[in-house]
Amino acid sequence: MVNSQSMSLTDSQTEHVSEVEAALLDAELFMKYQAADRAIKRLRAALQINSRSIKLRERLREICASQKQTEEAARQCLALASLYIEREDFDTAHDRLLEAKQLDERINIAGGLEAIRRARRPDLKPVATATEPQFERKYFTLAGDLSAISVFDAMQVIENARLNGVLTLSGEKHQGQVMFSDGRIVDATCGSKSGEQGFEGVVEITSGTFEFQKTADQYPVRIQALSNTNLILDTLRMLDERKSS
Repeated sequence: MVNSQSMSLTDSQTEHVSEVEAALLDAELFMKYQAADRAIKRLRAALQINSRSIKLRERLREICASQKQTEEAARQCLALASLYIEREDFDTAHDRLLEAKQLDERINIAGGLEAIRRARRPDLKPVATATEPQFERKYFTLAGDLSAISVFDAMQVIENARLNGVLTLSGEKHQGQVMFSDGRIVDATCGSKSGEQGFEGVVEITSGTFEFQKTADQYPVRIQALSNTNLILDTLRMLDERKSS
């Protein structure tokens, strides 16, 4: 005998799938007749019922990007990144975060970067402590506790302000430094390693404190990357691949 509650759940799921497919078909029809605004409206309406549908959000992202509606396309990229992280599809999550930043430079994707790092490397989660972070008595432009503010947030602030200086991370076992020129990451050190290898070590420091000291001078470029975001995403991907191999 079929349980009526199970049947009801199955029917409900089927209805949602049907609504998603219907919305996608309607959107394609609107696009065929060059009615992009109506296609976007139809997909948004369907998302109110199926907010976790990747198919709907991907199509809405594509249409908005093609219509130069960059803010909406970027918002969909961020939502998609969260969904892909939940599914442990980190490569696609990386791609959507990078696309969001490219679509709208004002967007802070530090939260998404941190979510990927935590999901990929649960062994790096910081241990909560009752002690307050201790800082030496000297002038810092920016300082904080890594268990409260991620290093990616700090890097975003430095990048947006186009600062020259050194970001120092002090962890339980390691200390690392990242050098910035006009807000761009140009070098890093961690232990005996420098450049990109040094930056890999810095990214793995997830507990402790950070402090940024502004300088007037710029630094020699030992890290070549299209952007800070590209560098961070590529580093996270490399660390994950190395751990999996």
